[in-house]
Amino acid sequence: MRQARLRAIALMIAAVAVFSGMDALLKLLSAHYPAMEVTVLRGAASLPFMLLPLLFTGRWRDLRIRRFPMHVLRGLLGVVALGAFVYAVRVLSLANAYAVFLSAPLIVTALSVPLLKEHADARNWAAIFLGLAGVLTMLRPSASALVTWGALAALIAAIAYALSMIAVRVLTRTDTTASVVVWTVTLMTAFAAVIAAPDWVPLERVHWRWLLALGGLGATGSYLLTAAFRSAPASVVAPFEYSALLWGIAIDRVVWHVLPSMRVCLGGGLVIASGLYLIWHERTRTGPVSSQQSWKWRARQGRMSRRSPTVEDVARKQEEDSP
Repeated sequence: MRQARLRAIALMIAAVAVFSGMDALLKLLSAHYPAMEVTVLRGAASLPFMLLPLLFTGRWRDLRIRRFPMHVLRGLLGVVALGAFVYAVRVLSLANAYAVFLSAPLIVTALSVPLLKEHADARNWAAIFLGLAGVLTMLRPSASALVTWGALAALIAAIAYALSMIAVRVLTRTDTTASVVVWTVTLMTAFAAVIAAPDWVPLERVHWRWLLALGGLGATGSYLLTAAFRSAPASVVAPFEYSALLWGIAIDRVVWHVLPSMRVCLGGGLVIASGLYLIWHERTRTGPVSSQQSWKWRARQGRMSRRSPTVEDVARKQEEDSP
């Protein structure tokens, strides 16, 4: 049991590292192309890897749509979430963008109360407000208006992502995992393409390799993530997703030679501490969730679906439409 959990933790850390590398590619691409065009490229790079399993198994019926308006809503939210995240990493360091975006689980928990009639006790609300205080610390106007707009974009991405995760809870009651993931990314890519079309910049030949790497990293990260949640309960592996901030700092230092400010470290620390507390509190309140349940839930959402719409789902923990 102990060895299996250690293996699951190692897989989770590796998955987060792979996804951080994918986000670094988004940042590199955003220096050459508009944010909405990068959103299109991200979605287009993912689709072949999503469709291959269906091609090999012949289970095309899994793509049947039962609640089309909800798929459209998730597609639109995906455009906002990924487009805003790409803009954020364009003007901010990866670590700075992550520090704000990691507030998404807190926002999911808060929004699930009015939207899904979920219950959050006083301790949960205290953790949420503490984490949001950390976000406000990072959003304090800086000397650079561009940095301030970047932080706001990361927060908008987190809010849109949180709303998308709540929509997942509703969609998966009637639609299959494949339907939710594939149609969300397809619609997101189509909507983003319409917006990006007037300012489209032709893709340079050297960047085709980056596009292929985007899809490959997304597929690899999803495999590692699935293996992690299959090997141990979510309450064991989910906290290690916050290692994204450490990977972001490392990539920033090696590639762009920058480090986060003390204010970002403080605010990000509050956000992470609040998220970890929510996971711990839910684990002690409801007991551990089985690894099989965790894997099924996580498989529904993929990479940029880091959390579900309730505190319990925060403990369970995209590849798909998220940063």
